[in-house]
This record gives sequence, structure tokens and C-alpha cells, in this order.
Amino acid sequence: MTNSTAPVSKNAILAIILVSYVMIVLDTSIVLTGLPNIRHDLGFGDTGLAWVQSAYTLSFGGFMLLAARAGDTFGRRRMLMLGLSLFTVASLAIGLARSPAAMVAARAVQGLGAAILAPSTLALLQTTFAEGRERTRAISLYSAVAGIAASVGLVLGGVLAEWLSWRVGFFINLPIGIAMLWAARRFIRESEPVKGRFDVAGAASSTLGMTALVYGLIRSASAGWGDIWTQASLAAGLLLLAAFILIEKHAGQPIMPLRLFASRQRSAAYAARVLFLGAMIGFFFFGTQFLQVVLHLSPSLTGLAFLPMTLVNFAMALRVPALTRRFGNAPLLAAGLACTLAGMAWLSLAGGDTPYWLGVALPMVLIGAGQGMALSPLTAAGIAGVPKADAGAASGIVNVAHQLGNSLGLAVLVAVAAIGAGARTGVALMAHRVTFALSSAAGMLALALLLVLALLVRPGGKRAGL
Repeated sequence: MTNSTAPVSKNAILAIILVSYVMIVLDTSIVLTGLPNIRHDLGFGDTGLAWVQSAYTLSFGGFMLLAARAGDTFGRRRMLMLGLSLFTVASLAIGLARSPAAMVAARAVQGLGAAILAPSTLALLQTTFAEGRERTRAISLYSAVAGIAASVGLVLGGVLAEWLSWRVGFFINLPIGIAMLWAARRFIRESEPVKGRFDVAGAASSTLGMTALVYGLIRSASAGWGDIWTQASLAAGLLLLAAFILIEKHAGQPIMPLRLFASRQRSAAYAARVLFLGAMIGFFFFGTQFLQVVLHLSPSLTGLAFLPMTLVNFAMALRVPALTRRFGNAPLLAAGLACTLAGMAWLSLAGGDTPYWLGVALPMVLIGAGQGMALSPLTAAGIAGVPKADAGAASGIVNVAHQLGNSLGLAVLVAVAAIGAGARTGVALMAHRVTFALSSAAGMLALALLLVLALLVRPGGKRAGL
């Protein structure tokens, strides 16, 4: 048992937060380089393969707000340990999956575990480290380890998929999860519980609404926009999300307090995060398949091919505290988005005869530098000025925006990539899909940049509330 009178070890808590977050990021990137092998082994179709990612992100985003409020109500250590347990058990089930249905179901459960785990880590970071230089350093490390985990996961996922099996990548979570459960019980104090009721109606309407919307978008890629089920799913999704807003407006204790959107900087940060992550998941999802199908790289070389992006991402993220002090959060965020936009637009021009170093690696360097600059300011802006009582809810919204961008962004890009495909097959089809998807991803980044420039950065590059 944890001694409630013992001094809090901030370094130990930070280590637990970072390693727990690494589990989530590592798993996502391991999946990406293993996608072609997963499709072959389990029999997924081209559009159905998107559900390996979407089932996870929908469950993650759909339950996160409820889980964040549960952390405020029942205690953040308790919810952290529950999330770790679910995530670890689901990882085992994914590694043992023998059919597409089993894989998607286990990914959904893993997403639920991540939904409980992620807001608990960010809320602990927010309540453990004081706003200012101490929290800026912690958030920068939080973003930097994501870069490390992404690069390690991409390489490790490719190596394992080629030399052993993609399944081994999920079994790695077992020892990590068990170790973190012990460490959380040993070093983290339980937070004071806050009495309250759960907004079950809000959680149900938001989760079902997002699921229907994403299903309709992904279905359109194979069935077309005129399909009755596509249209019905999209209509149901929009209606359920509208109902969710009304429920939150009148709920006594909403899972998404609308007062958190009263701040212009937070609202802009949430919207920019959705657009940014939508573009980035398209980069990873389609980039992985482009490297393997169009450029004919092996899974292990595919993982290594992402290193120009991930290593620069990590190096830039470590410089964020110094850059923030010199330039301010909002200008740094705008610069990061502009850099990512330039890299994405450049990469969208790649084709079957594109040389890797000039047409792929150099754009990836720009994308990595931009992501390293942008993620930490986006996270800081999303929780800035939030009282401790709303720490869980605010961190939940930040993570929901992250997963909403992943799930909705991927669904949109999968649908867009199918436009004009015609009778193309094989390499020609994949090259077409990548061009359309990454061009659209560049459009998302352009919208995010315009939003940040309009609402966060004042003329002359001054900070606007950040």
C-alpha cells in the first residue's frame, strides 16, 4: 500500500505517466507497420482494414470523457490502474486474434482501456506539476516520449512483422503493463474523490454518434455515397452528436462541460488538434502502405523509412521549452503547423518512381519538425487556466480531440482516397489513394493553420492568451 504521509516523488510519478503514455503510442505505431501483414493473415479488405485503427480510436474517444470524469469522482490512481489492466488484457487478446471480428472487438476493448488510462495520466501531470516552467517541462517530455515511442514502434513493428509476427508487438505490453500497475500502487497517492453522478446519456450519444458517422464515411469508400446505409449512418451520426450537445447543455454534471469552451484559446486548440491529428493519422496509415506496396519496401525497412520524421520530431520536442520561452506558445504552434503543411503537400506528390531520399525522406523531416513544434503547444493550450476540479474533464477533452481527429480524420481520408479510383488495381490503385489522401491531409493542416492564425496569434506575432 502507498503511504499517504510519505512525500510525493514527482520524478516517480512523471516516469509512470510517461511509460503509461508510451504504451498507448507504441501500440498505435506497431499496428501501422504491421497493417499489410494483418490484412493478409486475417483476411481484411482494403476499406475494412481501416477498422483495425477506427475501432480503437472510436472506443478511445467515445469513452474518454466519461472516464475522465470518473477519475475526478473515484480517484485518478484507481482509474489509472483500471485502464492499465484493461489495456494489457486486450493486448493479449489482439495478439491471439484469429479473425477480423476478433481483432476489431479486441481493439475496441483496448481503446476503452486507453480511454481510461490517457486522461488519468494527463490529469496527474496537471495536478502534480505547477503551471509555468515546471509544467511546460513535464508536457514537453510527455510530447517527446510520444516521438520516441512512435519511432521505436514503427521500427519494432516492422521488424517483428517481417522476422517473427505482428502478434509479438502486442505481447510486449504484458510485462510493461504489469510493471506499471505495481509502480502506480507504490508511488501514486489516491486523489480526493468528488461526489457526483455520471453523464451516461452524454457518453452514449457521443460514442454512438461518432461510431455512426465514421461507419458511414468508411462505408462510402466501398458502397458509394448513394448507398442507403451510408446516408442513414451519416444522418444518424449527425443527429446523435447534436443531441449530445443539447444533453451537455442541460446536464447537472456533464462529461464535457461546455464552460471549458468559453476560452478562445482552448476552443481553437481543440479544433486545431482534431484537424492536425486527422492529417497525421492519414500520413501514417497511407504512408505505411505506400512504402510497402508502391516502393516495395519490406516491413522492417518501412519502419526505418519513418526515422527521418520521428527522430527530428523527438529532437524538436526537446527544444520546445526553450522555444516557448523565446517565441511564445501560439507563434510556435503556427510555425509547427506551417512546417507540417509544407512537408505533407510535398509528400503528396510522391509516386512509384519517386526517389526515397528526395521525395519521401526530406518531406518527412519537415513533417517531423512540425509535429515536434506543434503537439506540446496544442496540449498546453488545451489545459491552460483550467481549475483543478475540472482537470480530468479538460484532459479528457484534449485526448478526445486527439482521438476524434484520428478516427474521423482517417474515415474522411479513406472516403476521399476512393474518389476517382475507377478500375485501377494493385500499385496504381495504392498510388492514387495515397495522392488523394495526403493532398486532403494537407488541406486539413491548412485549415488548422488558418484557425490558429485567426484566433490565437495576433498581428505582429504576439501571443493571444497563450
